[in-house]
Amino acid sequence: MNRRHLVLSLGSASLLAQTPASSPPSVSVPASNTTTSPELEWYDARKFTVEGLGFQDLKSPFDRLPGRAEGVVRPEVWNLSRDSAGVLVRFIAGTTAIHARWKLTGKSLAGANITAVASSGLDLYARSDSGNWHWLGIGIPTQLTENTAAIVTGIPSTAREFMLYLPLRNGVASLEIGFPKGSTIGPGPARATGSKPILFYGTSITHGISASRAGMTHVAMLGRTFNREVINLGFSGNGKMEPEVVRLVAELDPAVFVLDCLPNMNATETRERIVPGVRMLREAHPETPILLVEDRVIESSFLVQNRRTAHEANHAALREAYATLQADKVPNVYYLKADDLLGHDGEGTVDGSHPTDLGFTRQAAEFEKVLRPILK
Repeated sequence: MNRRHLVLSLGSASLLAQTPASSPPSVSVPASNTTTSPELEWYDARKFTVEGLGFQDLKSPFDRLPGRAEGVVRPEVWNLSRDSAGVLVRFIAGTTAIHARWKLTGKSLAGANITAVASSGLDLYARSDSGNWHWLGIGIPTQLTENTAAIVTGIPSTAREFMLYLPLRNGVASLEIGFPKGSTIGPGPARATGSKPILFYGTSITHGISASRAGMTHVAMLGRTFNREVINLGFSGNGKMEPEVVRLVAELDPAVFVLDCLPNMNATETRERIVPGVRMLREAHPETPILLVEDRVIESSFLVQNRRTAHEANHAALREAYATLQADKVPNVYYLKADDLLGHDGEGTVDGSHPTDLGFTRQAAEFEKVLRPILK
């Protein structure tokens, strides 16, 4: 798997080059009793362990498709691929505070159904003493260009691993992470040998609309659950199983391909594109598991007949495609039904379609059920 992964150890090994001064010594930071702002040393985030980037030949450092995709995929897909959804930075730090400054490339901080924090901000997690990931803080965006934020202060200086999610619905031209002078810092540890990423190709829901922050998408949750890198190729309103996009997806080498495009497709497109798309992936990857996902049922469809009819047609078309693949003995193709993705109380979305944090949590649980045996 192509990814930006610079492995440097703490302690006696050289630490990361900082901006603009030289690297700090590898010593623990004493707890500070002062109320004054500490002197910060800034580090380019790309010097740490960056995940969620399947391609290396990028036009901008946190794009999700390679630069050569411009002019090949539709302009809408290309523009959405400039969003940094699913990209994260892992690092180890012995520090009392973590700051960040980042430059955005988009024209708005938020959208009608996504918060500024999720769309354009940062989301920080830390390894707890029990070894689990625990939310720690956010970087709140206030400007359309460069933002600076103290994400967390006043924490013990004991070294631990951190994970910083980038914006879901905005592009990031640069990201620097700041630590009080004297902190010990280094990249996140390598993933377990053979632990390939989980790749998601989908729609606005995969993209992360309407999570409250970047770590609350089902894609991000599943990455933490399985302790794996995830690659988010969700393109809001434009996940359509198009051959030009599927060819790019087929260049990557994940543990499993999750295909969740039905919310942007109708039954005719489903019949025309699913089987050829799966065959394209299977030709490039003879054994890699492929998971087909039904589109979530819009919450109002229990009363709105035309929406219910559209879902039924889509699901029937996907089941037909799955049956064709099974009849043709295409190996390692799996299926996830939509019945329980959002729950059954109507409380799982912002607008009937896009999940709230509750909806994403429910969706992650359903994905986990089918992915866990696959990933074994």
